[in-house]
Amino acid sequence: MKDFRTLKILDLFRRAFERSGIDYPVMRKILAVKLTMDGRRTPTIFNQQAKKKNKPEENGFIKSLGMYALLSVMLIPLVVFGKYYMYQMSIFFGVIMFLVMTSMISDFSNVLLDIRDKGILGTKPIGKKTITAAKTVHIAIYLFFLTAAIATAPLIAGTVRHGILFLLLTLAGLILINLFIVVLTSIIYYFILRFFDGEKLKDIINYVQIGLSISIAVGYQVVVRAFNFVDMNITFTPSWWQFFVPPIWFAAPYELILGQQSSLYLIAFSLLAVLIPLLSIIIYSRMMPSFESNLQKLANQSGESKRKERKWKNWLAGVICRSKEERLFFRFADNMMRNEREFRLKVYPALGMALVFPFIFMFNEIQMNSYANLISSKWYLAIYFCSVMIPNAVAMLRYSGKYKGAWIYQTAPIRELASLYSAVLKVFIVNLFFPIFFILSVIFVGMFGFKIIPDLLVVLIASILYTVVCSLFLKGTLPFSESFEDAAQSGGLKIFLALLLVGVFIGLHFVVTFIPFGVIIYLFLLLAVTVFAWRKAYKTIWNF
Repeated sequence: MKDFRTLKILDLFRRAFERSGIDYPVMRKILAVKLTMDGRRTPTIFNQQAKKKNKPEENGFIKSLGMYALLSVMLIPLVVFGKYYMYQMSIFFGVIMFLVMTSMISDFSNVLLDIRDKGILGTKPIGKKTITAAKTVHIAIYLFFLTAAIATAPLIAGTVRHGILFLLLTLAGLILINLFIVVLTSIIYYFILRFFDGEKLKDIINYVQIGLSISIAVGYQVVVRAFNFVDMNITFTPSWWQFFVPPIWFAAPYELILGQQSSLYLIAFSLLAVLIPLLSIIIYSRMMPSFESNLQKLANQSGESKRKERKWKNWLAGVICRSKEERLFFRFADNMMRNEREFRLKVYPALGMALVFPFIFMFNEIQMNSYANLISSKWYLAIYFCSVMIPNAVAMLRYSGKYKGAWIYQTAPIRELASLYSAVLKVFIVNLFFPIFFILSVIFVGMFGFKIIPDLLVVLIASILYTVVCSLFLKGTLPFSESFEDAAQSGGLKIFLALLLVGVFIGLHFVVTFIPFGVIIYLFLLLAVTVFAWRKAYKTIWNF
């Protein structure tokens, strides 16, 4: 088995682990197995290359960190220009928390909630403390790589600009903020596990992830609004509610030490930055035994099966599906999306972001002008930003936890696969996109009036067309036919390019609003293009 460099570095802390009562050699072997298995999770975009060339196994997660490193370059101006430490570092740590917490929700929840270790290792003569330590260190290793990819470039630039104290403060802040994020996520799951069990628990976890995504996005806006811009100068006005905004805690030491400013608020924020993560670690260690025992509830199939036949969904399938075969695939895809916990784990957080994105942009406009100016403008087009969840969700439709059952596509008497792709996309629109769009539409009509209803219809049709375009992610593959392990970081560039297309739709819609009856004409034209694209796209997406 490969001796990872990460484990060699971990060897330096062997005595600390052993003093804590952890069997270090056993923990090291468990980590070596986990890292080896992680190395076999190759993203889909590298699959063919790996087959053609007899290369050693590589870790897909490590290879994908380049995207985060590229993003980190955008943070360099934030830490280099000016010396408004409270503002600059609050935004910096806000971005770090956003990216790391999002990654915790989407990628690491299955590690935190993994019950396989107990079944495999719990039957061996291995202490619970050792198993728990192996899981914690496993998460910490990947958080280190993720945080390093995001923060290294601005950290180096900030050190050159502000000196060695900046480096030390930032390293300490990153360690503390990662501790805080891991423990916060675990504590949230602990309380869910404490009061719920079985299938209901799995559903609640998905809803919590939506809530976390919304709170992260809203929290970022709260951080920005803690500062005032006066005559090109940034001023910070302390207030009681800022004690509930963690990025401000971690920015306060910079103002104290580098900015040489002192106040009771800054001292209090700095103490919170140190004490809260350390206190949370103590609470976490006390809760872990109970957390692990409650974790077994995930394996319970409590209560009766709740897969009730929903008459309204069957009626809807009869209305929007053209053939009996497509209606059959519609019910199949509906069951897959509702029952695939890992699919919900990766897609549902994006639903929360889609709900808040339109309002984030409008809140910025209200702050700069006024609410009256907002409702008299064309800011209702901000509803297009709910479409940002479409590319990622459509890309995930190719993956499943039961992907090995994809052989049924080849053995079933299917005349053509066009109806399969069409049905899967219709289920996605009905189950995931339309509820978000409907909620936003009701709110937008309440804000801007009934006059925007034709515009909302245009947005709906444009989003359906956008879904057809994004369905090209499925080209060459069958829905639910690949493992989620291959979905780790694949398709990042394609999804980014697809997001740019939302801007094209917004631009076209904005232009036609200045033409008499332009919105109505554009609506019918868009409808014709969408119907044509829908009928043609799935006949060529796969050659069976």
